[in-house]
Amino acid sequence: MIKILAINPGSTTTKIAVFLNSRPIFLKSIVHNPSKLDEFGHITNQYEFRKNCILKELEDSHIDISKIQAVVARGGLLKPIKSGVYRINDRMKSDLKKGIFGEHASNLGGLIADDIARHIPGCQAFIADPVVVDELEDVARYTGHPKFKRYSIFHALNQKAIARAYARLINRKYEDLNLIIAHMGGGISVGAHHFGKVIDVNQALDGEGPFSPERTGTLPAGALARLCFEEGITLDEIKKMITGHGGLMAYLGTNSAYEVELMAQDGNDEARKVQDAMAYQIAKEIGSMASVLKGQVDAIILTGGISHNTMIVEYIKSMVSFIAPVIIYPGEDEMHALAWNGLMIIKGEIKAKEYDETNMVEIK
Repeated sequence: MIKILAINPGSTTTKIAVFLNSRPIFLKSIVHNPSKLDEFGHITNQYEFRKNCILKELEDSHIDISKIQAVVARGGLLKPIKSGVYRINDRMKSDLKKGIFGEHASNLGGLIADDIARHIPGCQAFIADPVVVDELEDVARYTGHPKFKRYSIFHALNQKAIARAYARLINRKYEDLNLIIAHMGGGISVGAHHFGKVIDVNQALDGEGPFSPERTGTLPAGALARLCFEEGITLDEIKKMITGHGGLMAYLGTNSAYEVELMAQDGNDEARKVQDAMAYQIAKEIGSMASVLKGQVDAIILTGGISHNTMIVEYIKSMVSFIAPVIIYPGEDEMHALAWNGLMIIKGEIKAKEYDETNMVEIK
C-alpha cells in the first residue's frame, strides 16, 4: 500500500489528508484565525506556522508519517507552465518564496511539502496542476493594449480533476470533450476545456471575470485608475481591495457564501440582490466561454463550495441550460486529485516534470 500526504493551503484554512493508495484514511481542514494570519504580514511568513499546525494535527490524531512515500501539495503562483505533476526543486522554492507572480496561500504548499518530505526517509515532494497551468490559445492573450497581457491563473487542479471524473462517468476521454467548468469558491474561475486543454479562462486571482466571495472580478478600468490617482490609495490597498476585500466581503461584510445564502433566505433583500448579481456574472462568463468553444459544448459543470447553494445554481441554470446540460459536482475534489497524482507517480504510471524551461510556457 502506498501512503500519501496531501496538502492544500487556502486563504484561511489548510486542508490535509492521508491516503492509502486512493482511499482516504484521514481528512482535516485546519481553520486559521484571520487575525492571527494578518500578524504575519506577507503570506510566505506563515510558512513555519502552517507547517507546525499540520505536524501537530497529524501527531494529535496519531497519524504515523514515517511511512509516507509522497507529499503532494497544491501548486502556487509560479511561472506559467504546462499541466502535470512537478517535482519540487530549488528553483521552484525560490520562485514561491519570492512570489514572482503574486502572493497567495497556495504558494505555501510546495514549501511545506518539501520540508516535511525531507524529514521522512525515501519520501518525495510534488505539486500537481498548479494555478498557473497555461494552455491559452494565442488569440486569448490579447487585452486591448500591448502593455498588458492575459495570463492563465485559475483553479487548474480542481477543474482538471472534475473534468476527468466526468469523462470517466460517461465513458469518454477528457481529451475528446468540450466542457465549460465553473469553479465557485473564494475565487471563481470559468474555463473552456477543448479536447483536454483549457484554451481560455478568466484570470481568477486579481481582477477578471465574475466577482466572488472575496474578489472583485472585472472592474471598470477608468474608475479604478481614478480611484488610484485621485484618492491616493496605495498599491497594497488596491491589491487587498481586489483580492481579499472585494466581492461579497465588500458588499455585505462577509466572505462566507453560506452566510449570504442564509441572509437571502431570511428575507435580506440586499443579500439576495448581491447573490443574484454574482450568479448572473458567473452565467455571463459561461456564455462567453460557450462562444470560445463555438457553441460545441458537451456539458457545463458547476463545482466548488458555492455549488451547494441551490439558489445560485438554479439562477445559473436558468441562464445557461440552453447551451448544454448543466452538471453539478458540489464541493471540490482537490485532495483526491492530489493523492491520485502522487499515486500515479509512485506507481510509475506517469513521470514527474521538472520546473525548468522545458515545461515553462513562453508568453510573447
